Amino acid sequence: MNVIRTASFLLLALALSACAAKPARDSAPASVAVAAEAAPPAAPTATVVTPADTATPVAGAEAAQGAAAAPTAGNGVAPTGAEDDFAALYGGPAPTAEGAEPGRSPYDPWEGFNRRVHAFNDVVDRAVARPLATAYTKVVPRVARTGVTNFFSNLRAPVTITNQLLQGRPGDAWDSLGRFVMNSTLGVGGLFDPASRALVPRRSEDFGQTLGAWGWRSSRYVELPFFGPRTVRDVFGLAGDIPLSPIRTIEEDKIRITLQGLQLVDMRSQLMALDDIRDNAVDEYALTRDAWLQRRNYQIQNDLRGKRERGRNDDDDAPIPVDAMPMPNWGN
Repeated sequence: MNVIRTASFLLLALALSACAAKPARDSAPASVAVAAEAAPPAAPTATVVTPADTATPVAGAEAAQGAAAAPTAGNGVAPTGAEDDFAALYGGPAPTAEGAEPGRSPYDPWEGFNRRVHAFNDVVDRAVARPLATAYTKVVPRVARTGVTNFFSNLRAPVTITNQLLQGRPGDAWDSLGRFVMNSTLGVGGLFDPASRALVPRRSEDFGQTLGAWGWRSSRYVELPFFGPRTVRDVFGLAGDIPLSPIRTIEEDKIRITLQGLQLVDMRSQLMALDDIRDNAVDEYALTRDAWLQRRNYQIQNDLRGKRERGRNDDDDAPIPVDAMPMPNWGN
């Protein structure tokens, strides 16, 4: 008799443990709640085997309703907290680096290394970049900050024009050249943006996008110290952009490094709107990786579309350019 009673309690405990171990995403299924309320307490008699008999149907009902209610990824795994954060921010699940269907794991075989680099970059960001960007937005008026952003955007025109030509897009290169000339002259060296008022499209291209347009679609994710998110393809792309950088042609180190530092602070100030989302993310590394890969894949796919079907692809969504990093001036 004691054996039957003990087995009944053990089976009931296992069923309740299985129910408790499931992540609560919205609310408990109604059938589970009713069954839990209706289940009578076990009485100390030899005929009480109801908990053991009802444990399996209750757990099965919960599993069936949970599978129907909880969204699952393409591989049958429920979304992680980071994926939920990404969906709330971007309105949909993140695709892979090679543009595969949403829900599958990104191509990140170096995740352990990338997480350590990301942790280092996060320390640098919180200790240096974010405080500087915060002070910059408080001290410098908005109109002056807009002028700084326009100036550095205009300086990237040679990189964009060259890569548009390499991608076989002479029409876009002509638009970018016209934009550069207009903003450099009428816009007082790029501080103002009359080209946008004239409806000349603004685009940003780099050699990493060119390699993608040439066929290098799939590339594993890697995070670099200071440079942040990249793919292996984009690391090779840095070598193609270095000779085209106007800032890196400045031989005076003080002037070049000052401009590079100002560009970094300006770029970081434009990302301050996302700080709360990053701070509250369950997995900030996965959120950053998935958001960056989705946007990068969109940029490359966008380059392959016709000119009329092509969407926006401007500087606000570009990775940190090579000319923004204080690096040795190998060309001199």
